[in-house]
Order: sequence, then structure tokens, then C-alpha cells
Amino acid sequence: MNKVFNKIESITGNVITVKAKDVKYKELAQITTRFGKSLAEVNKIEGDVVSLQVFAGGKGVSTGDEVRFLGRDMRVSFSEDLLGRIFNGSGEPRDKGPVLTENMQPIGGPSVNPSRRILANRMMRTNIPMIDMFNTLVVSQKLPIFSISGEPYNQLLARIAMQAEADVIVLGGMGLKYDDFLYFKEELSKGGALSKTVMFIHTASDPTVECMMIPDMSLAVAEQFALQDKDVLVLLTDMTNFADAMKEIAITQEQVPSNRGYPGDLYSQLASRYEKAVDFANSGSVTVLAVTTMPGDDVTHPVPDNTGYITEGQYYLKGGRIEPFGSLSRLKQNVNSKTRKDHRALMDGMIRLYSSYKETIEKKNMGFAMSRWDEKLLKYGALFENKLMDLSVNMSLEDSLDMGWTILAECFEKDETGLKSDLIEEFWPAK
Repeated sequence: MNKVFNKIESITGNVITVKAKDVKYKELAQITTRFGKSLAEVNKIEGDVVSLQVFAGGKGVSTGDEVRFLGRDMRVSFSEDLLGRIFNGSGEPRDKGPVLTENMQPIGGPSVNPSRRILANRMMRTNIPMIDMFNTLVVSQKLPIFSISGEPYNQLLARIAMQAEADVIVLGGMGLKYDDFLYFKEELSKGGALSKTVMFIHTASDPTVECMMIPDMSLAVAEQFALQDKDVLVLLTDMTNFADAMKEIAITQEQVPSNRGYPGDLYSQLASRYEKAVDFANSGSVTVLAVTTMPGDDVTHPVPDNTGYITEGQYYLKGGRIEPFGSLSRLKQNVNSKTRKDHRALMDGMIRLYSSYKETIEKKNMGFAMSRWDEKLLKYGALFENKLMDLSVNMSLEDSLDMGWTILAECFEKDETGLKSDLIEEFWPAK
């Protein structure tokens, strides 16, 4: 039976307190004000004093309003009808479509039992050479995209959503500018990917508590699709906004702050979301790519720092490109040997030469004379950046490998590449 109270003890910003018993942490309540009804979630219990975070904010709530505890935590509807739909952090439609209430699934549950997982061993193609060729994304992997404000990380996510070989895309946006929300909607619609996409969007003007719901809703839906034998790609942006929402609520709750004011359980909170990535033994999979912006380009900031301990590598987005140095997919070796036999050797050889190109750039900038070998490296670096690193390039892995050989042939002699002679004999392009 629902518990109903008609006296609110205090209202502090978006947090209200009531005196109640037999209430659970994370339980939902419905507040009836003169402006309508709003959901709230229990976020603190001290004896019989219960604090609730009001989804719609504390504005308009008065001490005499009715608080009805619903006896359940937050849930999200699951069915094929989710595809092509856009929702907010409360699970309510943003697209003016019908409200979905059937087959309600709990969010924020435990990660999958290890006995039901298999080792990540399949490539997820994106047609982006700097991912597919140099830091391959593997099905069920969890990877952050480290970036800074102003970089085109949302554009990168939109391209991945349109080009990735996934059955379902789940996009979770946290603290998005409204323009970014519209960008995702329009790009996915134009690219024909909206019909296989579910979007949970929290904008910067929405209640803070809804920001914290976005990853859990996205991952709960992704897991249900994966159990229907589908490969699901979850794209989250921006996990720093998620952590900042946690910090804001922790301050409201008067929690003892940890590093830079973030709550002490930041690592656990991030890990519980990232660990939802899974490849089921007898079903589908969940792969997670999550943007993490680094304030001041500081990788030691608590959010990227903790993220690096949880995930299986990272992509660095810098200067509008995925940087080959610093970017890392720790699971790429699980699939590189299954793609094409020249993949691993060509990847290593081209990165080695690109490193030499970077050293040559430094020599040139310092005014040193350029040798014939330096001139070759300068030509190679320019071709590499324009034909492979440019994020507008859309090529299959096989075409990217062929392009790599073409670039080498334009810049070097066969014996200057450092690659094995048998690979050169088979793949060196004919003049």
C-alpha cells in the first residue's frame, strides 16, 4: 500500500525532506503540487527523516503538498517500440510520441554474472580508419573518448552511430546544449540510423537528478536488447557532466567531499556503469563508448583519472583528430589477427614512421636542414593525416589497409618501410 504524507519538513533547492518510515533508498515518490505532479527519488535516509530529490526541481513545491511513496525504484519501458524514439531522464517522451508503460524494467541493476560472459573476440567496424585500423573497437569493449570542450566529440559519436556495425544504437546525452541534441536528431535521421536508435537526452536546462538517470536507463535498455540476440552500441556524452551532477547532489546531501569536491564513491559509480559492457555466451552484446571531457585538458582530473582504471584503453580526440599516440585499445590484439594478415604489421609500421615524422617536424621548426629522408617523412606525414587521420574519411578496414600501402609506396622504397618482405611482395601496390 502506498504511503502518503501531507507535510513536507523542509525544501532546500531541489531537495525536500519528510518524516517517514519503511521507505527504501532510491524509492520513487510522487509529489502533487498546485501545478501538477512530479516524481522524486529518495537519496538520503537518517532515522525517520527522508530526503528526496525532486526531478522537476523544488520550484512550486510547498510544505503542504502531498508526497506519495510508490514502493518501487525507477524503471524504464522496454519493447521494440523504443526504436526511433527520444526520451528524457525520467523516461518521458521528448518527441511528442506516446508514453510507453508496458514491460517496465528496473534500471541500475548489477552487472552481468561473469559465467554468462565470453571473451571479447569480435571487431565492431566503424569505417573510421583511426579506429578500425589503428585502435580497433571490439564488441563488448568499454572505451572512453578523452577530449576537451570545443572538440567535435559529438560529431564523432554521430558518425559512429551512423556507420557502426551494430544492430541497435542507444545514445545517452547528459548536459547537452539544445543545439547538440538537435544535431544528433537531424544527423541520425539524415543518415538513416534513427530507426535503429533509442535516445535518452538530458539537456543543460533539465533537472540535475535526470542527468544521473541517463546512463542507467541507456544501459538497462541496451541489456534487454542484447538478451534478444542483438549487438548494441551505447554512446554516452558526457560522463564528466554525469560526475558533476553526482557532485552537486552530494553537496546538497552534505556528504564529506573527496578529491576536488567529488563524492568518495566516484570510482564505484563510474565502474558500475562501464561494467555493463558484455558479450553474452548465448545471446547479443553491449559495447560502451563514452565521451569524457577533461577540464583544462588535465588527464589527472578525478573523472578521466578514475575512468582510466576502469576501461580497456581510450581514444584521445585532439585537434579534431583521434591521436595515434595516447589512444589505445587494449583488446585490439584479440581481433587484429582475424582481419587481414597484414593488419598488425602495417599498423605498427605506419605508426613507427609517423613517430619519425613528428620528430622531423620538430627539427624543421627549429631550423635544422632537412635530409632526403626527412623530406620523405614530411610527405608521408601529410598524406597520413589527410587520408587516414581526417575524421571525415569513411572507409572500410580493407580499404584503409590498401590506402596505407598506397601511402607507403608514394613516399618510400620497399626496403625503407621496415615491413616483412613477404607482406611487401603480396600487398605493395603495382605502379
